[in-house]
Amino acid sequence: MMVGSMTKNKGVFPPHISSSIISVLSKDISRQESNLQLPLQRRVVLPLRWIYHVPWIYTPVRTVLAIWHQLTKTEIPELAKCSVLMRERSRVEETIHCMQRAGAGNLQVISDFDMTLTRFAHNSKRVPTTHNILDNRLLINEDCTKKMRELLNTYYPIEIDASRSAEEKLPLMVEWWTKVHELLIQQKIRKDMLARAVKESSAMLREGYKVFFDHLAEHQVPLLILSAGVGDVLEEVIRQNHVFHPNVHIISNYMDFDHTGVLQAFKGQLIHTFNKREGALSHAAGLRELQGRPNVLLLGDSLGDLTMADGVSEPQNVLTVGFLNDQVEERKESYINSFDIVLVKDETMDVPNAILRKKLCFMCTACYLCVRCEYLKFKSKHTVHMSFFIACRYDSAANSLLPLCFKRFGSVTVDTDTLILLCYGSTSQRAVAVC
Repeated sequence: MMVGSMTKNKGVFPPHISSSIISVLSKDISRQESNLQLPLQRRVVLPLRWIYHVPWIYTPVRTVLAIWHQLTKTEIPELAKCSVLMRERSRVEETIHCMQRAGAGNLQVISDFDMTLTRFAHNSKRVPTTHNILDNRLLINEDCTKKMRELLNTYYPIEIDASRSAEEKLPLMVEWWTKVHELLIQQKIRKDMLARAVKESSAMLREGYKVFFDHLAEHQVPLLILSAGVGDVLEEVIRQNHVFHPNVHIISNYMDFDHTGVLQAFKGQLIHTFNKREGALSHAAGLRELQGRPNVLLLGDSLGDLTMADGVSEPQNVLTVGFLNDQVEERKESYINSFDIVLVKDETMDVPNAILRKKLCFMCTACYLCVRCEYLKFKSKHTVHMSFFIACRYDSAANSLLPLCFKRFGSVTVDTDTLILLCYGSTSQRAVAVC
């Protein structure tokens, strides 16, 4: 909300937007230039859906739109990090801009879990996957642990072997997952012990995970996690980190417990690293929340994760981000040729968060109703409080508006001839203009 003296008069542009109304605002600026005292402060309200129909080329108001457009197109500093590799940076930026213009209502995020949303390593020590979390004496015995580690040492090098094709790896991955699940079933794992096993483990989500999950939930953007891990453990990791929001949907290997709470089988089709396309096609297509969202941000750590978006109906823009955690030099070329953005040994969510910050900014208003853009002109100095805002000052010499500040959550002291560009949704009663 705003604190300060403003006019109560409010004019709304009709759909055809008369250029004469625009010129009124221009004359106001000119009168201020001449130090004439305005009898009333003007407050012009412009519905966002009409913003691009304004005949702005004939009026200084065009500068506001130009500033707005430029601010939403600014580069993402995080993409300049030394750990970021891109084959075509210009294409990446154009894709981000197209998705940004389409808005949050057209966006969905599809992500792997193990070594993508979770860390690969911390303090030079490997972070456990959802399968590894089950390596706990509460759940399995020492003999089972030994056998699972032997399987890991045998099959993991095959999974990340850059010299093998996905077709070669596929039957071996099925063999690996099947053997592991058979071992776990033999241990008669109790459902009521899973939460304790997760709590006692060293499982860690990537730095910045809370911003990632919370930001998506706040903007009602669905997050589909498609994991070859253990779904029950995955859910518990997210739950214990307090980010299991209603917009999170999970497709994974879920345990089937009997009436006493003892593991007796795994449900449904086996999901492994190289058959996620089938999982996406069979499960994701049935999720109503994902319908009508043709823009996708895809996160993964394996080339097999690139098929996770195959279940999206009529995709328009798909931006893929790959975490290259292990055997960097051997796999770097294939990752750069496959993913739009490659993050090398990056244990943070900095880049995905920066991309979402751009996508869910000023242009992204689809999840809010009655969105309006306001130009607020102040007669004298006032302090303005709101969630998101751009403050601009009119420069008479340059005949243009210069941005003064670009802030989130705070206040700014504005003087005469300062315009505030504000966007908000009436249903949420808060500004959502700029993230």
